[in-house]
Amino acid sequence: MSQSEPVILKSLYRYPVKGLTAQPMQDALLEPGQTLPLDRAYAIENGTRLFDQANPVHMPKTKFLMLMRHERLAQLETTFEDEGHTLAIFRNQRQVARGRLIEPVGRNIIEQFFAAFMPDALLGPPVIVHAPGHSISDVKDKCLSIINLASLGELARITGREIHPLRFRANIYLEGLAPFAEFDWLDREIKIGGARLQVFKRTQRCAAVNVDPETGARDLALPQALLGAYGHSDMGVYARVIEAGPISRGDPVSEA
Repeated sequence: MSQSEPVILKSLYRYPVKGLTAQPMQDALLEPGQTLPLDRAYAIENGTRLFDQANPVHMPKTKFLMLMRHERLAQLETTFEDEGHTLAIFRNQRQVARGRLIEPVGRNIIEQFFAAFMPDALLGPPVIVHAPGHSISDVKDKCLSIINLASLGELARITGREIHPLRFRANIYLEGLAPFAEFDWLDREIKIGGARLQVFKRTQRCAAVNVDPETGARDLALPQALLGAYGHSDMGVYARVIEAGPISRGDPVSEA
């Protein structure tokens, strides 16, 4: 990597419940072949009851409530506490539901909220699903998603609009890297803090990124803008952890 300035880990996020609010993190301990702790550990199955919690397998994101189809989710703000895996849901700065997801009663409280909040989007009763050690991600691989903020800045320049980084729901946001230089990392190893990762795939974007994470408005057409400007709809990369280690905001990032 040839850089005139250092590349750093600017922001770090996990998403304990698929489709709901990003949770900022100061640091994390990465383990080989794993996601960030509790990233996409839970999801809200949309009435299909196909998720087998005893034998979990990767399922299409369309089986769950998610922003690509259900932008109303962005009207909610949620917090997640590791103690009891407690999810609290807020709307217009007022708490509207709270439940411990490790307990049937707590899950039922959250399920009843979503049944009332978005009935027109449901194919059946919503069900909170979880399987220890399983990540309910858009991709089969257990990995981390990475966004280069300079690439996002180029997309903002092309569209003429400010773009909230959390539209892309990444785990790691980098600062100091040249625009789209992250694509050069494909099949290479990078070092972040004390961990080593291997970049294995570019992230193809869907309509979920068109939703403003603060308002819930579907107000941009970003995959189409990428396609028109660059001939692809990719923004960001996926990377597998191959060597354990701690990472923190502000850590240096380099090719390994």
